[in-house]
Amino acid sequence: MNSKIEKLIKQFAKLPRVGNRAAQRIVLSLLQDKTGRAAQLSAALNDAAENIAPCPVCGMLTDRDASACEFCRTASRANGQLCVVRDVGDVWVLEKSSVFRGRYHILGGLLSGAAGTMPDDLNIATLPGRIKDENITEIIFALPNTVEGKTTQHYVMSVIGDNCGAAFSELASGVPLGGDLDFLDDGTLSLAFGGRKTI
Repeated sequence: MNSKIEKLIKQFAKLPRVGNRAAQRIVLSLLQDKTGRAAQLSAALNDAAENIAPCPVCGMLTDRDASACEFCRTASRANGQLCVVRDVGDVWVLEKSSVFRGRYHILGGLLSGAAGTMPDDLNIATLPGRIKDENITEIIFALPNTVEGKTTQHYVMSVIGDNCGAAFSELASGVPLGGDLDFLDDGTLSLAFGGRKTI
């Protein structure tokens, strides 16, 4: 196999949920396409890499020169609810299902000794200030129902403290043990969010 093609396949295979076989199909499709999709994809990736950055408030991906993302700027979302999620993908899942209309706080991962992810690697330090500045009355944890998710949740709660003036809640039992939000259908997610329980 051509070394350039092999290198490209290896890069695609590093993406989440894309194995070597899927990477081969993607590369083959792009290289054999006659409409210029490969060039368009390359240009779009370069544009995004140069002009997209995490929101300085919540961590959502937004324009690099923006002071805040759309979620943080929209006044109607300042309803006192703050949903703590693992990553941007979880925000997309929640937005697609329309189960939450407040604001988000994206941690950027989960605490994991195995992966070497420590508290300083996550977007946690700014949370206490946000809760005070934005008059947050409920903090909803929508983290995976895994050991890492629960460990992260307990750590974040300890950083925020019991005297923050906000109630803590988590998604109800509709989220299975070991489950991620992006594997749930809209109905299950709606039930889990609507039936959330106080911690």
